[in-house]
Amino acid sequence: MNTDPIADYLTRIRNANNAQHRVVEIPASNVKKEITKILFDQGYILSYKFENTTAQGSIKIALKYDKVTKEPVIKDLQRISKPGLRKYSGASEVPRILNGLGIAIISTSHGVMTGRQAQKENVGGEVLCYIY
Repeated sequence: MNTDPIADYLTRIRNANNAQHRVVEIPASNVKKEITKILFDQGYILSYKFENTTAQGSIKIALKYDKVTKEPVIKDLQRISKPGLRKYSGASEVPRILNGLGIAIISTSHGVMTGRQAQKENVGGEVLCYIY
C-alpha cells in the first residue's frame, strides 16, 4: 500500500527521466490522469495512454527529451502538499514557479489545474506539485 500516490507518480517520472527511459508505466488514479493531461498540454511529455488491464488501470507516459542535447524536458518535479502537511493557496497567492517558466499544479473545487488557470478562474486550492 502506498501512502502518497502522487509522490510515487512524480518519483517514477523523475527516475525514468534520470535513467533516460522512453516510456514509464504508472498505476492510474483520477488525479494522476488529470496531472498527466496537464503535463501533456503544457508540453512536458510526448504522449500518454490510459490502459485498463486491471481494475484501476495504468498510465503509460512517453517522456520528452531535447533533440540536440538529449536532456529531459522536465528538469525537476517537487511534491509540495504532503499527506502529513497539506499546503493550500488562495486565488490571489497562487505561486509562480521560476518567474513563470514552470507550473504549479493545484487541486481546486473546479478540478485539477495549473496555477495560471486557477488565477484566471479566481479559485484557490491544494498545491500538489511544482514542475519545471
